[in-house]
Amino acid sequence: MTLPQVCVCYLTRLSPEGNRQVLLGRKKKGLGVGNIVGLGGKLEIGESAVDAAVREIEEESGLVVAASALTELGYLTYLFPHRQKWSQESTVFVCTDWSGTPRESNELNPVWFDVATLPVDEMWDDARHWLPGVLDGVPVRATFTFGADLESVVSRA
Repeated sequence: MTLPQVCVCYLTRLSPEGNRQVLLGRKKKGLGVGNIVGLGGKLEIGESAVDAAVREIEEESGLVVAASALTELGYLTYLFPHRQKWSQESTVFVCTDWSGTPRESNELNPVWFDVATLPVDEMWDDARHWLPGVLDGVPVRATFTFGADLESVVSRA
């Protein structure tokens, strides 16, 4: 079975105080509503993960990113045995170069968070296992299986 393909991008910057920050937002609708997430979403038919990331970043935040500015740092498989339609595969990107000012969309309200204090308790449960490393430039390839509560990671490979 081929799983749906999605992408997520973490835009990073240095704050005026010199802290490394990442742009995240609380999901307003759809899968993961209420969670704090990175920018991204589903690939459209015939669309590459890079092209989808560029499109999703602009749709969700108003920021413009060149495809060449994206660094692919991961590929994650999410399995939901208790809700198969949620299972998916995600390409993970990091980006430090864009133009514009983040603005709220119907998907989320982008907010800068210090990388040192990521809000992992308000994110999907898998994020604590890999996001800090990716933001430090460490590539990731993993599979996360979620339990019957559809929120907790019960296994990781």
